Amino acid sequence: MPITANDPTRKSWLNIADDTDFPIQNIPFGVFLTKENIVTVGTRIGDYAIDLGALQQLNYFEGIELTDDVFMQDTLNDFISDGKKTWRLVRNRIADIFDNNNTKLRDSKKDRDIVIFNIDDVEMQLPVFIGDYTDFYSSKEHATNVGKMFRDPENALLPNWLHIPVGYHGRSSTIIPSGIPVHRPNGQTLPNGETQPVFGPSKLVDFELETAFITTDANIMGDNIPVNEAEEYIFGMVLLNDWSARDIQKWEYVPLGPFLAKNFASSISPWIVTMDALEPFRVESPKQEPTPLAYLQQKGKHSFDINLEVSIAPENTEATVVSKSNYKYMYWTMSQQLAHHTSNGCRVNSGDMMGSGTISGPTEDSFGSMLELTWGGKNPIKMKDGSERKFINDGDTVIMKGFCKNDQIRIGFGEVSSKLLPANKMK
Repeated sequence: MPITANDPTRKSWLNIADDTDFPIQNIPFGVFLTKENIVTVGTRIGDYAIDLGALQQLNYFEGIELTDDVFMQDTLNDFISDGKKTWRLVRNRIADIFDNNNTKLRDSKKDRDIVIFNIDDVEMQLPVFIGDYTDFYSSKEHATNVGKMFRDPENALLPNWLHIPVGYHGRSSTIIPSGIPVHRPNGQTLPNGETQPVFGPSKLVDFELETAFITTDANIMGDNIPVNEAEEYIFGMVLLNDWSARDIQKWEYVPLGPFLAKNFASSISPWIVTMDALEPFRVESPKQEPTPLAYLQQKGKHSFDINLEVSIAPENTEATVVSKSNYKYMYWTMSQQLAHHTSNGCRVNSGDMMGSGTISGPTEDSFGSMLELTWGGKNPIKMKDGSERKFINDGDTVIMKGFCKNDQIRIGFGEVSSKLLPANKMK
């Protein structure tokens, strides 16, 4: 089935800025709360939020097999469970409805008043109920940098890293949408030169620049997903700030890896950009040496050219860009991550989220965390207000943006923005 929504010559009758992240060729999916306190599944074109539940009730999806309430819910899980054919049919239909040559909705003020909202008049929600969350560790540059800092610089990568997409299971209960503030976590740390740990607020709170993909129901327990079929089960992508407390992490991560240093908060952008929308931006991923085992081998373009940017905005002060990176630097692809994740028969469900791991590029200004950008705090970053940052201060807002662009269109993710608040007092 062709992806007609991607036609780069298509124009909308909605008034859309040329540099928007959300042209008619994007059509992401999300969940929002209206001024009337109604929660609905929607999409976004330019600065307009589109109520898909209202569109369905008005019969604009006639001919597409959908349950009556699929868009009148507070999550996208049921829609995602309908599978790739339905996602594509719906997205193509939305593009047709808002196409400049289609007058049906455009000329019906009554319908438009029910369906279309100004983006500033809605409150974005978490787009899916996330049952399970896995975080990978798939940037060779990031893993190498961390290995140099904490282990032997001559053997920065652990022996397994070039053979498997390393990952760990995270905590879905503290995944939050953009705009929700995060408290500095309390935890155990081991001060430099000491032999006994102390308990208190983390002093080294960091961001991690990541993306994440959202899955549909993919397999039954015991079955695997072949690497060449994996993309059929990926609905779309979001930006992810996987907050980290480096001092807590350093004390706790041996022998079982990250725990409380990572599960206090993970922030995501609210609009899920579909894999169909990202199709024009496919690129080859870095050459893998040694060649992966057979179940992870793939040919062709399975990565994406997604420009990424991180800014830090101190309270009441202009933001400073601290990192510019790109998803295409990732060593392991989403297909390989999902194939490996299910190679032992692990079940994957609709709404599961899988983080890319910190995305670091080859240059110092493309590193995806303050840990790397300041090299463990040794090289502070100067803010526009004259202050310096080794890690994130209370009152700072971390803002991540992402977009793809070619000669014809720009497809963006919007942003994920979260403010760091002081630690809560222990009860």
